[in-house]
Amino acid sequence: MVENLLAIDIGNTNIHFGFYRQGGWLFSWRARTVPDKMPDEYAVLLGSFLESASLRYQDISGVAIGSVVPRLTSAFIELAERYIGCAPVVVTHKTDTGVRVAIDQPEQAGADRIINAAAVVALYGAPAIVIDFGTATTFDVVDADGAYRGGAIAPGIDVSQEALVRHAARLHKVDLQPPPSAIGTNTIHAMQSGIFLGYIAMIEGMVSRIKAALGQPGVKVIATGGLSALFSANTDAFDLIAPELTLEGLRIIFERASRSS
Repeated sequence: MVENLLAIDIGNTNIHFGFYRQGGWLFSWRARTVPDKMPDEYAVLLGSFLESASLRYQDISGVAIGSVVPRLTSAFIELAERYIGCAPVVVTHKTDTGVRVAIDQPEQAGADRIINAAAVVALYGAPAIVIDFGTATTFDVVDADGAYRGGAIAPGIDVSQEALVRHAARLHKVDLQPPPSAIGTNTIHAMQSGIFLGYIAMIEGMVSRIKAALGQPGVKVIATGGLSALFSANTDAFDLIAPELTLEGLRIIFERASRSS
C-alpha cells in the first residue's frame, strides 16, 4: 500500500493535487493551469497548500504525474526532484498501467485518458465507458479484455458556451442549469435549453452510439470531472459518479510501478 503519495493531474484548465495516506485521499487542492509558470512558482503555491493541511514537502514519499500540458510536465518533474527529492512516476503511453493501449497511434493518447482507463479497470471492471468533463468532454472506451480502445473528444460545455457568446453579439453567458422547459420562452431559457439540454442529449446519444459500436454486453458508464454531478442529476446515462477517478488512477499506476521496481 502506497503511503504519503502526492498525485498531480495537470489539465488544460486546472491542476488537481491530491495527497493520499493510509488508504484514502486526505486532502485535495485545485489551481489554475498557467503554462508559463516556473517550477519555483508552483512550488510556492503547492507549499502553501501543504502548509494549510499541516503538511510539509518532507511528508511526501512519492509523486505521480499525469499531464496534458507538456510545458508543465517538465516543470513538475523539476519541482518533484528539487523540493521533494524523488523522481516522479510520469504517465505516458509507454507506462505499465495494466491496460493495453489498443489504438492506431498510442503516442497520441492523452495521459488523462490512459489514467482513467487504468482506474476504471482496476476499480470497476470492464467493459466500460469513462466520461470525463473538463475543458474537453472525453469518452474513453475499455473493452471486455481490459484494453483501451479509444473513444471520442467533444468541446466541454463551458467552451461551447464561451464560443457561442463570443460569436453572437446579443447573447451573454447563462447559468448552466436546465430550463423549466425544452421550449425556451425567453433568451435565457432558450440558451439553457440549447446548451444544457443539448449537451445532455449529446452525452446520451454518444453513450448509445459507443455501446452499439463496441457491441459488448454489460458496459458500465462512469462519469468524472467537475460537472459530472450536475449532469448526473439530469440524465440516467451514468451508472456511477467517480469524482476522484483520475487521482485514483495515478495511485494505482504508482503502486504498480513501485511493485515492479
